[in-house]
Amino acid sequence: MQPFRKHTGVVAPLDRVNVDTDQIIPKQFLKRIERTGFGQFLFYDWRFSLEGQHIPHFVLHHPRYKEATILIAGKNFGCGSSREHAVWALADYGFRVIVASSFADIFANNSLKNGLLLVCLKEDEVAEITRRAHEIENYQLTVDLGTRTIADSHGFSAMFHIDDFAHHCLLNGLDDIGLTLRHESAIAAYEAKHPVPAEMRAIAPTST
Repeated sequence: MQPFRKHTGVVAPLDRVNVDTDQIIPKQFLKRIERTGFGQFLFYDWRFSLEGQHIPHFVLHHPRYKEATILIAGKNFGCGSSREHAVWALADYGFRVIVASSFADIFANNSLKNGLLLVCLKEDEVAEITRRAHEIENYQLTVDLGTRTIADSHGFSAMFHIDDFAHHCLLNGLDDIGLTLRHESAIAAYEAKHPVPAEMRAIAPTST
């Protein structure tokens, strides 16, 4: 997992609350088994008509947000089903940070495991940076995970909370596998003392 230290990026404002995972990545695109390739289907039902045509007024189709890597959204972002594909789609599209006043718990956990930083701010702070993203051309925010701060060059700054475990994992790029591999030598030593019985090693697949 790519470590997250400090990121500066263009901000895209998504003025919607209760954005659920089926809106982030609709169910018809969940057939892929890879983690990549989902970005093209992000917010598909909001970005495209039934005929597959671009819906021009949707925020991500606006030229000024073409290179956005930070998404600002309303409260309860990521509610709905537990599909991890929602995080994969956001990351594959290019987002590194999602800012909202609250997030669904399962979505937050999936984000941590995939290196997507969620910044939870007060509702008035979210409203203010949303306004600035609409009004200021090429509006950017800098998110510093080390200091737990988010700021722009126009006078806005705020602290955000992130628990110490999540903070450590994101700074060091540690997903569940990475956390386990930190103990690789201890695992190897344990397995050396507890070899697999010969009868289990000899088990072969049953032919049909």
